[in-house]
Amino acid sequence: MTTERLEDIAVAMVADGKGILAADESSGTIKKRFDSIQVESTADTRRDYREMLFRADDAMKNYISGVILYDETLRQKAVDGTPLAELIKAAGSIPGIKVDAGAKDLPNFPGESITEGLDGLRERLQEYYGLGARFAKWRGVIAISDGLPTWGAVKQNAQALARYAALCQEAGIVPIVEPEVLMDGKPGDHSIDRCYDVTEWVLKTVFTELYDARVSLEGMILKPNMVIDGKNARKASVEEVAEKTVRCLKATVPASVPGIAFLSGGQSDEEATAHLSAMNSAYDMPWKLTFSYGRALQAAALKAWGGKTENVAAGQRAFAHRARMNSMAAAGTWKTDLEKAA
Repeated sequence: MTTERLEDIAVAMVADGKGILAADESSGTIKKRFDSIQVESTADTRRDYREMLFRADDAMKNYISGVILYDETLRQKAVDGTPLAELIKAAGSIPGIKVDAGAKDLPNFPGESITEGLDGLRERLQEYYGLGARFAKWRGVIAISDGLPTWGAVKQNAQALARYAALCQEAGIVPIVEPEVLMDGKPGDHSIDRCYDVTEWVLKTVFTELYDARVSLEGMILKPNMVIDGKNARKASVEEVAEKTVRCLKATVPASVPGIAFLSGGQSDEEATAHLSAMNSAYDMPWKLTFSYGRALQAAALKAWGGKTENVAAGQRAFAHRARMNSMAAAGTWKTDLEKAA
């Protein structure tokens, strides 16, 4: 279908010192973000906010390899009529698309969910390819508590991720495979060792399903959680999170996967950066390790912008700072005092 090789796109997505901006907030999520700065969420304000990010030349050209978009955003045009996807491409970055329809309650499995959106996905992927998307994202959500997850929920989410990934590759689109073991699930008081055990189990299951679905591992990116204690039980050091995460990934992720781009998953901006930098500075790994952050890249920019035209440059500077900090983390050279200097 295409002369562009999936392997080449995947490698470009984890280029040295670059990571992925997750700007794929659903209408409901972006409304919550806008509520926090007292800005009404309309098609125009959403476009203005994202256009501000995609026109932040310093950040986009130097530190961002790809941008995950929401369906509405992939179809939107900037104020001057340029499609937003073209702005991303002009900055040397790759447009991507979130294709799942969200996590819904899994019948017969109380407290667990399954991600929907496989129906009609083949046709949607063809359309998204025509709109310029060259990678996609699907998130499977794994709840963690004393009795969860169950094998049934892990297996069904892993199968859905594998089917999605196979459909993407058929359409010439690189799949980001995102199995997220929730840090902030209920009650959120699990230990880091419990997170390790569950994450290892989930990743082993996911890669078994990917293999069975004949997904090319060279043409995909993994987007996992870090191995971290529950949000109401946080005591693990930066070094412990880095060590356990790397150990878990080495035990589960084949070396043929070109890169792993972490989700920030409830961590603060600086924590997500510190953990990533610690992994890259202390360990040798067979794959690139970078970031695919949403809130951890955008929170400061959103606040600085505040919905005002006169604050666009300030918002872009805040975005560029966080992108640069994470770029340094992807190289293992980030230091806390760089944050204070800014």
